[in-house]
Amino acid sequence: MFSTPSKLSAALFAGLLLALQPVHARTVRDINNQSVELPQQVNRIADLWPANNQVVLMLGGADKLVATTEATRNLPWFTKVYPRIKNVPALSNGQTVQSEALLAVRPDAVLLSQPAMQQQVWRAGMKPVLVRFQDFNGLKQTVRITADVIGGNAPQIARRYNAELDGNLRFVRSRLANLSDAQKPTVLHLTGGANLRRIDGGRSIIGEWIRIAGGRPALPEQANLSEVTMEAIVQANPDIIIVGGRNAAQAIARIKQDPAWQSIKAVQNNRLHANPIGTFGWDRYSTEAALQVLWAAKLLHPQRFTDVDMTAKTQDFYRRYYHYNLSAAEAQRILQGLDPQ
Repeated sequence: MFSTPSKLSAALFAGLLLALQPVHARTVRDINNQSVELPQQVNRIADLWPANNQVVLMLGGADKLVATTEATRNLPWFTKVYPRIKNVPALSNGQTVQSEALLAVRPDAVLLSQPAMQQQVWRAGMKPVLVRFQDFNGLKQTVRITADVIGGNAPQIARRYNAELDGNLRFVRSRLANLSDAQKPTVLHLTGGANLRRIDGGRSIIGEWIRIAGGRPALPEQANLSEVTMEAIVQANPDIIIVGGRNAAQAIARIKQDPAWQSIKAVQNNRLHANPIGTFGWDRYSTEAALQVLWAAKLLHPQRFTDVDMTAKTQDFYRRYYHYNLSAAEAQRILQGLDPQ
């Protein structure tokens, strides 16, 4: 007996609905606790936040990248450790996205940090997962979310990394537990060498690791990437100046020659330091912040961390998380904020 037209239409409609449902779909929650439905197995990932490409690399998901950012492909240590990134299409500058080109690479998930980009990607029919942070707790949460997106062994790696980060923070805090305020130097962190008045103040993850490492942010009320006056810097009169970015060495040379900086204690005492930079800058938005807190504590209080070998620590981190055998000379260049030779 043949089905009636109405029964046949209903059966076809039900079949169409079933076909449109993701096979073995699963749900992840982004940094705002919003649910995003993804395929059970994510094979194609677009990561449109420059900093988070490093997280994907650490979690073993870099071979799944089908889109990245211009900044990621321009990071010398990232391309040294993972040369394939140079062949992954750069479809974002971190602020905007090429929607049509992104659709063409068919990502199962799109990791990003900007809510405006999130809406753009969603309207184009793709699956955006928002990740971002301003402190160590947010870093751990972003690592966990990224691992959930990647799947496979990534969640296990994320748990190991987060435990290691917590362990390093506890270790530094315990070594410095009895420091008095008078023993804590004031630290000014310059974002980079392009603008010597752009700083990272106490209201940022930079301020957090300065405090954990036994220092005091020289401008405690300023936030991340704040532009301040030269007068404010002179008045703060920091004991130590740390310069981020790839051109830190040139910036330090400029500061030493600039009359406007000569009254500052850090300049008079030659306490000017380049921040380490690896697959991403250690100072901000970086999984290598697990090393940054050790480096900063040893820089500020060397007598309390004589047993901490930062060259060996850096080599070990790269071997375990990136599966890259970093030489001692390479590790030392990272610690000095220098590009690969």
